[in-house]
Amino acid sequence: MTESKPRVALLIDADNSPAAKIGVILNELSTFGESNIRRAYGNWKKNELRGWEELLHEHAIRPMQQFDYTKGKNASDMAMVIDALDLLYTDRPDAFGIVSSDADFTPLVMHLRAKGAAVYGFGARKTPEPFVNACSRFLFLDDLRPAAGEPEADAAPAQRLKLTPTQLRQDKKLVNLLLNAVEAAEDDDGWARVNHVGNQISNQASFDSRNYGYSTLTKLLAATGLFEMIDEGRSSVSVREKLPPKSAPRS
Repeated sequence: MTESKPRVALLIDADNSPAAKIGVILNELSTFGESNIRRAYGNWKKNELRGWEELLHEHAIRPMQQFDYTKGKNASDMAMVIDALDLLYTDRPDAFGIVSSDADFTPLVMHLRAKGAAVYGFGARKTPEPFVNACSRFLFLDDLRPAAGEPEADAAPAQRLKLTPTQLRQDKKLVNLLLNAVEAAEDDDGWARVNHVGNQISNQASFDSRNYGYSTLTKLLAATGLFEMIDEGRSSVSVREKLPPKSAPRS
């Protein structure tokens, strides 16, 4: 008997998300489970949503119509929150994919996670930090390359460049996160398996190495220049913090 895949509910704030990235979002969610619920929220009478409208049928996304009750404001956010809570207590998906750059969804994400559901967020680099940190994992859409067969998005090329080793080391928050995770995961010999380091990081923050331009955590750790490595290229690759060089003895 085959084990069923985790069920993921994908909810899209179409008013606040780029249609060109839907392929890469679905491709990413496929690594976590099956996106058997797919909904996009917006006032579909708006010309601004034409880009989404053309992709709904192609990707089996159900459009959820929500009229704007007040001029200049949209009611899609509230409709999306209500549906998420309804799904949480009725369909009970294992995880949610929330596509938006709007920090107003932060309380929703915190509630979903408190009830045991993982939340994978997708948004622009400008997404406020509270929303990013509330998610189990958050990926910046500016930096994600399109899946095979998907058109290139219109993000500025500079947003997809790797951070240099110097830039990585200048990010004090990142450095402290990596150092603390390696220390917490180390064994009696002072080495930490990279997969254990990743588990430690996921318990502390929403994190993905691709947000820094590196495809894996191993490559990101190596790029910082702060760690020694053994068993590179194997599943057992381990790291430890580099010791400062010893001073040469005085003559």
